[in-house]
Amino acid sequence: MKAVIIKISLFLVLLLSFSRGIGWGFFGHRMINYYAVFMLPPEMLVLFKEQINFLSEHAVDPDKRRYATPVEAPRHYIDIDRYGSHPYPELPRNWSEAVSKYSEDTLFAYGIVPWYVQVIQARLTKAFEQKDQARILRLAAEIGHYISDAHVPLHATRNHNGQYSNQHGIHGFWESRIPELFAEKEFDFLLGKAAYIEKPGDFIWARVLESGAAADSVLGFEASLNASFSPDQKFAFEERSGKVIRQYSTAYSRAYSNMLNGMVERRMRQCIFAVACYWYTAWVNAGQPNLRGLTNKTFTEGDLKEFEELNMKWQAGKAYGQGCE
Repeated sequence: MKAVIIKISLFLVLLLSFSRGIGWGFFGHRMINYYAVFMLPPEMLVLFKEQINFLSEHAVDPDKRRYATPVEAPRHYIDIDRYGSHPYPELPRNWSEAVSKYSEDTLFAYGIVPWYVQVIQARLTKAFEQKDQARILRLAAEIGHYISDAHVPLHATRNHNGQYSNQHGIHGFWESRIPELFAEKEFDFLLGKAAYIEKPGDFIWARVLESGAAADSVLGFEASLNASFSPDQKFAFEERSGKVIRQYSTAYSRAYSNMLNGMVERRMRQCIFAVACYWYTAWVNAGQPNLRGLTNKTFTEGDLKEFEELNMKWQAGKAYGQGCE
């Protein structure tokens, strides 16, 4: 069976994202995985560069899965401000200890992204150990998504879409609209080489704490900016996929990005670095297997059916749970 890799340009890969946006937006997630590939050593590039379109396209599978199953949504966020105040010493970083203190139901209700990143990292390491190419590619694409979500300030607060502050829509504004407008032409994603992460758990928790600390600025600056723009200046109408939709105007988006002093670009750069580092760390911890000699190089009928079903449910359905409006 032929590998399900479509050889198309980065522009066309990213263009597909505009039809629906959640998480970093499909545009952002695909871009993050794409640029992370170029930070890898030559020994990994023999696989990852060859499969860069798959890694980019399937970076959005976890968001599509939110339309298929209710268990997916909590993997994308953590309402960390429900656990006290920064740096949240009351919340154990160890999963078993956190379950013992708060219950598994509570943790899932408030989000589990820093723990789930570690679960996928362990699975990716195992896939490298087993030299299972199909599984490596799927897990590498998907861990990129969860790592990136952990870098988003509004994925680390209960006020995830401004619903408690009369700022509904700020989620997509920060993480989708601004990258779509400015990332490809203005952001700098040349970041050097991936580094080994000694303590992946500590690393992802540090990113979550940064996100939580930045949430007040994300919300506060937009509230301040809103007071200085009239509705006709704040919004514009654009055509997307044959439909005219109301969107944040370019002027309002640029003013907000400037107020944030480049925060969106910085967090995207940190995402790219983190994704590359987690891929590299999994490969190193697996013993640095030769990626030219892998097995299971094609996807099964079951894999292909799952990809197709995710697309169908995403296009036709409603997402389960909170999070990525």
